This record gives sequence, structure tokens and C-alpha cells, in this order.
Amino acid sequence: MENILVRKLEAEDAEDISRIYAAITQTSVESDFKQIIEKQALLKDGDASFVAEYQGRVVGYMISSSPSGGFGIERSAWITMLGVNPKFMGQGIGKKMAEEVFRFYDAKGIRNIYTTVRWHYGDLLSFFKTLGFDRSDFVNLRKAL
Repeated sequence: MENILVRKLEAEDAEDISRIYAAITQTSVESDFKQIIEKQALLKDGDASFVAEYQGRVVGYMISSSPSGGFGIERSAWITMLGVNPKFMGQGIGKKMAEEVFRFYDAKGIRNIYTTVRWHYGDLLSFFKTLGFDRSDFVNLRKAL
């Protein structure tokens, strides 16, 4: 899709991102969701988080981070949140944001980017496969409280 601007996340984008998230999940947004996005926007150097704009409107977002000390693995990055307005899905917006994330971390010497996807999210799994993602040697664990 032409005329898409991919730029760094700003705190003011939290409202638009909340609307996109609610449209995708068909649920209301948790009360602290906007605060999480706003805090992420304040992290300027180490993390790559982007939004996609079309005609001045945020239509997509990709949030990532590069935490230190992950149980003995080398410094890596994680895509933690991704969303594209359902009206704009399938037009290459997610790919454009991912390419920006890849460039950012490649310039920092980070060689591995991870993400997690639920098994039943076939479309999302396919999207990440088209970007070159594959199964990693991680095992997700959880403890229900």
C-alpha cells in the first residue's frame, strides 16, 4: 500500500493503538493498556516500536523490546505487540513495520528476534512465517494462580 508512513511510536499514539487493539480482539481495552503504550514510547534508544500512518491516522503498530539477560541467550529482541486496523489488513502494513524493526536491531548488532503466537492464531502464524520466522528452541511455561 502506498502512502503509508512508518514512524517511531509516540505517547500520543496510545489512544489510536487502543482502538485498533479493541477492533482486532473485539474486547474492551484493559485500563492500564494506554499507560503501557505511553511508557514504551518513552524508551528512545534500546527498543524499536513503530506505528504506521495513513492520511495522518495511525492504522497499525508494532511494539518490540530488547531485554538484557534472558536465561543465558545472547542479546536478542522480542516483538511483543502487533496490530493493524482490520480495514487495512492484508495490504503490507505489518510487513513494512517489521522491516523497520529488523533494520533497527540489525544496526545494533542484534541477530535474533523472537515473538510468541498462540497455536490457534493461524493468520498471525502465517504472517510471521512470511517474514522468515520459524519455531525456536524455547518452551513457553506458565503457572496458573
